[in-house]
Amino acid sequence: MDQLLLQGIPNFSEHLPPLGMELRIHACRRFYYICQHFDVELRKGDYSRPRLVRYTYEYSLSGESRDNFLRFFFKAVDLQIDGDEPISFENIRPHFFDFAEYLFGNFFLPVKASAKKTPQLSPASEAQSQGQQDDGTGPRLSVLRRDCLIRDRHRCVVSRVFDLAEAEERYETPCGARDDEGRLLVDEPDDPAYLEVAHILPHSLMQANREGKLDPSKKSTLAILNMFDVGVAELIQGPEIDGPRNAITLTPQHHLSFGNFKVYFEHVPGTDETYTIRTFHKQSYVRRAPFPVTRELYLTQTIEPPSRRLLAVHCAIAHILHLSGAGDYIDNI
Repeated sequence: MDQLLLQGIPNFSEHLPPLGMELRIHACRRFYYICQHFDVELRKGDYSRPRLVRYTYEYSLSGESRDNFLRFFFKAVDLQIDGDEPISFENIRPHFFDFAEYLFGNFFLPVKASAKKTPQLSPASEAQSQGQQDDGTGPRLSVLRRDCLIRDRHRCVVSRVFDLAEAEERYETPCGARDDEGRLLVDEPDDPAYLEVAHILPHSLMQANREGKLDPSKKSTLAILNMFDVGVAELIQGPEIDGPRNAITLTPQHHLSFGNFKVYFEHVPGTDETYTIRTFHKQSYVRRAPFPVTRELYLTQTIEPPSRRLLAVHCAIAHILHLSGAGDYIDNI
């Protein structure tokens, strides 16, 4: 591994001066030239490292983030960002592929591998777990589930299916079981289903070690996260990882697809909380699913809505994993 990468990614949580228009155009042109050179035929079952690098740049969420990516990239491949010297592809090849492996191993692999399912704790199961956890995770997840169900009106954000557990509790009400808006559940077009709380970015990102600190690998992951969107890691610092801004309510099937970065949310411009929800699943596998579907998220005055920035990062990761082949590669490891 390249010595620069062994030292870790720079701290991009703080704002740096912009590159300037001419330098940005110059650096971007050389960056694409390098990626294109190494983007050759791919072995079956592998992922494209040049495309992983390229799309990580393209899906960074602001001009500032892309500037930061270019800064780190040119340091990693041992080239001056403003240089005009001819590029020796033989010399930079090991640096380039080390950089790709660094992004893969320190961000995309741990994020995808740990994101498939959020631990589910109800108040009852949380009570049983007391004494087994001393970091507050159990109580936080229990509260998170409660808050998300209330905020999302006991419905899956994607399918709008009502929560079966809540429906059963309301079954004996005198006027018949009704949803949060007073409509009879017997008139629902779909049967209720058990719902789960799903983290947008995985709970394990902020999981401390026995000493109560983040391991160096997790610090690297968060640093790369900040490269996508400067300062975004602050939204999930410490217990905030288990806050309602980082979670949505889904059926188990949609939870698994969302956590696996096969389902993603695209914000509709000009709206506050409206998203088009799309999937990378083959259409033949989701013929009865509503994709793509546009949903306006429910809001309350007391519970924070899902963060637009975190959903945008999730969407970016989903595209990079899909377009580079890294997602399928991780699934087959």
